[in-house]
Amino acid sequence: MHKLCCLLKGAWVAGVLLSVLSFDGCRTARNAGQKDGDGFVRIFDGATLNNWVGDSTYWRVEDSCLVGVVTPATLLKRNSFIIWQGNMPENFEIRVEFKVSAQGNSGINYRSEKIEGFPYLLRGYQADLDGAKNYTGSNYEERKRTTLASQGEVTIIPPIAVDPDSLQAHIQNNQWLPKIVTGSLGDPAVLKSAIKNDDWNDYRIVVQGNHMRHYINGVLMSDVTDNDTVNRRFTGFLGVQVHVGPPMRIAYRDFRLKKLK
Repeated sequence: MHKLCCLLKGAWVAGVLLSVLSFDGCRTARNAGQKDGDGFVRIFDGATLNNWVGDSTYWRVEDSCLVGVVTPATLLKRNSFIIWQGNMPENFEIRVEFKVSAQGNSGINYRSEKIEGFPYLLRGYQADLDGAKNYTGSNYEERKRTTLASQGEVTIIPPIAVDPDSLQAHIQNNQWLPKIVTGSLGDPAVLKSAIKNDDWNDYRIVVQGNHMRHYINGVLMSDVTDNDTVNRRFTGFLGVQVHVGPPMRIAYRDFRLKKLK
């Protein structure tokens, strides 16, 4: 009897959690590959995971959204990505809307490498985002140089003759120490106020050559010029992340990509 009660209680808690983390407001499914008037192509059709590869334990389609969920029963030992299988142009603009739970942590990786032996891991540039709004808009290089620009920073990444296997000595508190902060994009409190809680936010990522800019709801949050010729990349995969930590939920909708010159 005690065991049955515990099982019922556990099921109830999980149900409440998923209810709290559920989101409304995803839009009607649209055909992937459809180009709009601004030259963007939709890369998620809102109905299937066609052309996306990830662990089905965490990734699914719900209400026309690409959704990642971590529950108490599926806590992660390492971050997990769902990876787009299409061809990424070298220079591009991404527009996508996201909604993340309060304790959620996710990100949009681009120009990233797959890691041998781990089919759902990526290493590379990331347009960061989190429910607490501490990192949303920053430029974080997953499994590599870490933070290249925190929220509100304009930075230059100088050349450094260190290969990817010898980077740790140049990292402290999850920050890439050689980066040079050349400017500020505004007061931190003002920047955070541009990010909506428990609502949809627009992420715009503009990548041209070695220059990367991340915008949230039209506000520039980070600006990186990467002059590190050893460690920077101009090509690679696009993917989105569920993160190690507490249960979380992330939803993406209207995922669009445009090639830039």
